[in-house]
Amino acid sequence: MTSSPTESSSRPEPTSATESSSPRRSAVGRRAVLGAAAAASAPALLGLSTPASAAPASAAPAAATSSRRSPRALPGGGDLGPNVIVFDPSTPGIQAKLDEVFKKQESAQFDTGRYALLFKPGTYNGLNAQIGFYTSIAGLGLSPDDTTINGDVTVDAGWFDGNATQNFWRSAENLAVVPVSGTNRWAVAQAAPFRRMHVRGGLNLAPDGYGWASGGYIADSRIDGQVGPYSQQQWYTRDSVVGGWQNAVWNMVFSGVEGAPAQSFPDPPYTTLDTTPVSREKPFLYLDGGDYRVFLPEKRTGARGVTWGNGTPRGTSLPLSQFYVAQPDVTAATLNEALAQGLHLLLTPGIYHLDQPIQVDRANTVVLGLGYATLVPDNGVTALKVADVDGVRLAGFLIDAGPVNSETLLEVGPEGASADHSANPTTVQDVFIRIGGAGPGKATTCMVINSRHTIVDHTWVWRADHGDGVGWETNRADYGVRVNGDDVLATGLFVEHFNKYDVQWYGQRGRTIFFQNEKAYDAPNQAAIQNGSIKGYAAYKVADSVTEHEGWGLGSYCYYNVDPSIVQHHGFAAPNAAGVKFHNLLVVSLGGNGQYECVINDTGSPTSGTSTVPSTVVSYP
Repeated sequence: MTSSPTESSSRPEPTSATESSSPRRSAVGRRAVLGAAAAASAPALLGLSTPASAAPASAAPAAATSSRRSPRALPGGGDLGPNVIVFDPSTPGIQAKLDEVFKKQESAQFDTGRYALLFKPGTYNGLNAQIGFYTSIAGLGLSPDDTTINGDVTVDAGWFDGNATQNFWRSAENLAVVPVSGTNRWAVAQAAPFRRMHVRGGLNLAPDGYGWASGGYIADSRIDGQVGPYSQQQWYTRDSVVGGWQNAVWNMVFSGVEGAPAQSFPDPPYTTLDTTPVSREKPFLYLDGGDYRVFLPEKRTGARGVTWGNGTPRGTSLPLSQFYVAQPDVTAATLNEALAQGLHLLLTPGIYHLDQPIQVDRANTVVLGLGYATLVPDNGVTALKVADVDGVRLAGFLIDAGPVNSETLLEVGPEGASADHSANPTTVQDVFIRIGGAGPGKATTCMVINSRHTIVDHTWVWRADHGDGVGWETNRADYGVRVNGDDVLATGLFVEHFNKYDVQWYGQRGRTIFFQNEKAYDAPNQAAIQNGSIKGYAAYKVADSVTEHEGWGLGSYCYYNVDPSIVQHHGFAAPNAAGVKFHNLLVVSLGGNGQYECVINDTGSPTSGTSTVPSTVVSYP
């Protein structure tokens, strides 16, 4: 079903994906069709002036002294738990341990295992770290080059017959990799970030055999050689350095990337911004001698290239003693007690059931997850709420909706939040939300951003279309992301399959760089998605009250497999105002299962037939 991208005649020709009758394939046929359709349509440093010392953050508050003296005070620091596995170059049996974890996690798409594989600074030879579900691999240096693997950090799709469209929920961070063959393979789909990595060679984003793939995200990384996406349908790369980029299928977006291809959308479909308006890299755990600390990279404006070009990054750090190191059996009350004491939260790998929201009320609080730590709100509560304060950093965890409907799952700022956070914004990074799949789950609106100047940097908000607890009403979730706050920036926004609007934007001066969407596949009929007089709810809706908004590189796909006759009027809806601007939009009908009449509002050609050719709008209005 796949055909080869036509970008280069010098590489081996891709072969067709295996047409297997694997029971796994039958569980998720629409991902397979999506990948096949993509392949069938495939066309062919900002240097730091001074290195940072890893000094404690003077502005970041330490644990409250009075609380720490209390007999009931919770301790900071502590053990990282059994599923954080730490290696140093002298550790015996590293490969065997990596293989043991991968064997557990290779096909464990909705299982409970969670792992963080951490490598102390040094050089490791002859390793192939295969990364499965809910597994993070990371170096413990201040720079990726402090920790070198002479070998590979690999994601492939053998578990799914060469189809990489379900290689979700895994990550690689803060390592230098010297690939054995000269090229490292990272064949991932959504929620699989590649951050602060230095590949001393090339990077292949497709599975072995060049089968179907649907990803993905790279940030703050240096790829010395060429990046070959091959069958990848879409990809976003931010603030990085690449030695070249080989091809594009539907939507490849770059901001602040040295070596990125020139702007050329729609042929080839490259959207290239010279810089990223505002960015602040994700916090990360590292070792200072024998002590763990968490580094907090500083904010950059007009960002371009990696943050660690001259060695250590710019920013501040916190000792682990200022974190409550949480284990999965902890209660929400205890997490909130730790926050009230002035501690930050480090969530070790596992599943956390919450009977009340985690409430972040203090400026500059860090909530950092390891190994896809997962929050499950019970009895319809919201998993996490943030007050309207400066500089909160949420990073590296998954929120899994519970079976009782939650009105919201994540709230950044209370309703009506209006404080100016431009100097020190809140960041939401690698925070993923799932409704269904691991079991029944429901929510009305998944992520709500009320605080101004918030940066949402890589999220996948997903109403499941396969797994357990899946059905039009079984895992009902009307809305994915709602932005009420002004001046919010989204870099790498993946939102899929919601019953109504996937994204609703009410705030002024919002900006999105890269958006990937699939409309809900399981709509039973046209009436189920009717939006008044409009056929279907837009994937990305800017409210009529908005006068300033801008987006670059936004795509929406439909695959109405229950009723292929469904018509979606448009992928994008926005007011016709001089300050509302879009660049490089596309809609795609996957194999003719449903069609779009327009791209944005009443503009753009309709999709038609089964050829899976995108309909594009280069500039709107």
